[in-house]
Amino acid sequence: MELIPAIDLLDRKVVRLRQGRYEEVTVYDEDPPALARSWAGRVPRLHVVDLEGARAGHPVQRELVQGIVESFGQGVQIGGGVRTFEAARDYFALGVDRVVLGTAAIRDPDLVGRCAREFPDRVILAVDARAGRVATHAWQEQTARLAVDLVREYAPLPLAAVLYTDIERDGMEVGPNVAETARLARDGGLPVIASGGIGTLDHLRSLSDKPGVIAAIVGRAVHEGRFSLEEAVRSANGRPGEPPVR
Repeated sequence: MELIPAIDLLDRKVVRLRQGRYEEVTVYDEDPPALARSWAGRVPRLHVVDLEGARAGHPVQRELVQGIVESFGQGVQIGGGVRTFEAARDYFALGVDRVVLGTAAIRDPDLVGRCAREFPDRVILAVDARAGRVATHAWQEQTARLAVDLVREYAPLPLAAVLYTDIERDGMEVGPNVAETARLARDGGLPVIASGGIGTLDHLRSLSDKPGVIAAIVGRAVHEGRFSLEEAVRSANGRPGEPPVR
C-alpha cells in the first residue's frame, strides 16, 4: 500500500480542517512549495487539495499548485473545485499527474466519463461519505446515495482509483473506517485510496493488508510529527514480523 501525504491549501497556506469545517482550521506551513520540495524523493506521490476551489466550485489556487508541481516533480494529484473538463485539462497541462473529481460524480456523470476516457488512469473519483452516504460541495451538502452504489456505477470507466474519505473521521486522528474502506474495495469494483482519521502507524498497518486498498492519505498526523514519512511508508507497506492491527 502506498503512502501519500496531503497538502490542503487555504489562503496560500498549508492547513487542515476538522471534519471539513472551514471554521475549524489549523495552519501548519506558510510556504506550500517549500514543504512539497522537502518531501520530494521521499514519497512517490503528493495529494493536494484546493480548499478554496472546493468551496467556490472552480480552481482558485492554480498558480500555487503550479509552484507545488515544480517543487515536488512528478506524482502530484489535485482536487478541489475540478468540475469542468477545462479545469481538468488545464491542471494536466500544468504537469499534474492525476486530478480528483468529487462533486462532479453526483452532479455531472458525463464529465466523469469524458475525463476518464480522455485521460485514462489519471482521474480519481472522490467519494466523501457520512455513515456511508455521499456528501458533496466541499462536504456541505449531504445526499442519500450510498457510496458503494455510486462507485459501482463508475467501475466500468478507466479511472485510476476511488478516494474514499470518512468525513466524520477526517482530521480527527481516531483511526480510519477500515470496515467501510475494505467493503468499498471489495464490492465497488475499483481500487481504493483510504483517507480520513489516520493518526498512528497502527492505523496504517490496519489498512495495509486489505485487498484493493492501494494507498492511504495522511495529513494532520504527519504535519504534527506523530511519525516521520519514512515510518509511515514502512507501515503502509506492512513491516515484516509486524502483522496488521485489526
